[in-house]
Amino acid sequence: MIHLKQVITALALSAIVFTGCEKANVDVDTSPGNGTAMGEVSGVWQRGSTQVIKGDVVVPAGKSLIIEEGVTILMDTLAKPEFIVKGNLYSLGTEQNPVRFTVNELYKTDAKKFGKLWGGILAAQSCAEMVLDHTIIEYGGSTTSDASTSVKQGLYKAKAGENLPALWFSNVNGKLVVTNSIFRNLQEDCTYIEGGKIIFANNVFYTTGVTGGEAMNFKSGCLADVAYNLIYSTNTNALKLSNAGDRSPQAYIIAYNNTMVNTGWRRPTAKGGSIWLEASVRAELYNNMFANTRFGIKRDTKGPEDSRSIISNNYYYGYDQTTVNQFQPATDIVGGTNNVRGTVAGENDPKFVNYPLNTPTSNAVFNTAWDFHLQAGSPALAKGKTNFTRHHAAGLVLNGINYQSPEPSAYAGAFGVK
Repeated sequence: MIHLKQVITALALSAIVFTGCEKANVDVDTSPGNGTAMGEVSGVWQRGSTQVIKGDVVVPAGKSLIIEEGVTILMDTLAKPEFIVKGNLYSLGTEQNPVRFTVNELYKTDAKKFGKLWGGILAAQSCAEMVLDHTIIEYGGSTTSDASTSVKQGLYKAKAGENLPALWFSNVNGKLVVTNSIFRNLQEDCTYIEGGKIIFANNVFYTTGVTGGEAMNFKSGCLADVAYNLIYSTNTNALKLSNAGDRSPQAYIIAYNNTMVNTGWRRPTAKGGSIWLEASVRAELYNNMFANTRFGIKRDTKGPEDSRSIISNNYYYGYDQTTVNQFQPATDIVGGTNNVRGTVAGENDPKFVNYPLNTPTSNAVFNTAWDFHLQAGSPALAKGKTNFTRHHAAGLVLNGINYQSPEPSAYAGAFGVK
């Protein structure tokens, strides 16, 4: 068996490439490592320190906050702070010492497994750059009120009664990289992205969504590469891809080599599924694995995807006949080319190293000992497509570091053979 950090290690070795090591000039915080924060913050939170967030914090426009490896950002569960970014944010953990946006261990109970104990990371349109690398975001997603800073400042949906995403990014001219990170124990959307040049790679999403919520929710203005992510049992979709919002450029999402398991079953409505396409989004979907998920790829028939979209070389598995039946192409269920999609329960077993395929589809509890690598001889090997162009193959430079979207693999899903 393999632990989650080992899974992330394997992905990191096969994916994101970093070039360049020098950081941009930033304000330097020379205060002692540990501290408390409320109000404006910038500079550097020193490696290994604990920062107790007593109320809403704001990274001011024109300023940067660098969070070094091993920093714990501990949210006050009574204040339920919002982490607002008007400048730049660089959360730079490592495999051994991730950055953690979290709450006191006392509050991590089963009754609170879907979080809502603090707000989220909310990046205003003035945020030019954000990196979340080896960062854990958990127990967030609280509900706004008229008194919320985000409501008063017109951020996110700017109204009371909204469940906040763990991450909101809104600058169509900005750059966002989320890699090697974990989103878990959240009430609603893990991410809600309304623009930018974007890479989401090598991340894990689980135990999210009470009555709604996607793992990755992209709107107009986004040019995104999404690869090598593991998404387990989101309430709604693993990926919601939409051109809603009338921002330029048109949303164009290239998603490849992702593994989705049990997604969509806890929201038994039209939108509960795995990948949802709507509102003229342009999408390219390759080498994705759908294991016991609801639907696979589904479109809004009243507002379908751009006709230039490409769906190819995706892989489907269903343990029971009910699951297999709802994979089959129809008006609203997207087909595509060169897909592996059987018609009989149990067909095309991907042969995961360690995951019970008979796990109930309604299960939302994630076991970090599970291993979604493929065994030698898996039929999912050599089913992928590699000759397509991704947005950010040359990379996105943030804070002096070049982050490249990973190259596609010839297997289906996020994990090949060890």
